[in-house]
Amino acid sequence: MTVCDASTQQVTLLVIAKAPIAGYAKTRLTPPLTPQEAAEVAAASLLDTLDSVLHSCVAHRVVAFTGDLAAAERREELARALSEFEIVPQRGASFGTRLANAHADAARHGLPVLQIGMDTPQVGAEVLTRAARDLIACDDSVLGPAEDGGWWALGLSVPQAARTLIDVPMSTARTGHLTRKALRYCGNRVQMLPTFADVDTFDDALRVAATTDGSFAEVMAELRHRSMARR
Repeated sequence: MTVCDASTQQVTLLVIAKAPIAGYAKTRLTPPLTPQEAAEVAAASLLDTLDSVLHSCVAHRVVAFTGDLAAAERREELARALSEFEIVPQRGASFGTRLANAHADAARHGLPVLQIGMDTPQVGAEVLTRAARDLIACDDSVLGPAEDGGWWALGLSVPQAARTLIDVPMSTARTGHLTRKALRYCGNRVQMLPTFADVDTFDDALRVAATTDGSFAEVMAELRHRSMARR
C-alpha cells in the first residue's frame, strides 16, 4: 500500500508515451515477435505504467503522447486509462527536444516534474512515490539509471534544466552518464534513484515479466508460449 504525505502532493508526474501500433512500437522485439505482438507488449507495458502512476502520490499526472491512438493495440483500454490524465502532444523533431518540451509543458503547474517512460512496467506506485519524495527533498534533480546505460526516470525542480537533453545522444550505453554529466555541468546536483531494467529486447521483456504481475506479465506469458510453438 502506497503511503501518501504532503510532500508528494507537490510533484507532477510526467509519462512519455507513444501509441502502441504494429510496426511503430517496440520494433526491436521483432523477431522473434511479429510487429503486432510487439505492439501488444508495448500496450501492456503502457497500461501497467499508467496504473502505477494513477496509484502514486503526486499532485498532477501528465502524459506527453504521440501517435494515433485509434490505430493502437488495446486502444479502448488505453483510452479509458488516458482519460484520467492530462494529455499534451509531444513537440519537436528529435527525442531530446520532445523530452525538453514535455518537461516545459508539465511544469506549467508550477511544481517539480518527475518524468518516466513506458518501458519499465515493473516500477510500481511505491517506487514512483519514493522518487517524488526524493525530488522534493533534494530540491534539484534525480536520475534513475537503467541497466543498459540509459535512464528510466528524470526529476527536475525547474524545467530549464531539461534543455540539456537536446544535446545528449539518446538510446546509447552512455546516455545515463552523459545526462548526469550535462545536468551537473549546468550546476545541478543529481541524486541517483534505484536502477531498473527497461524493455528493449525480447530477453529484456522476459526478465522484466518475471519480476512483476499485471497486464505485462500476462501478455508475455502468452507470447512466450506462441514464440515457442513457432519454433
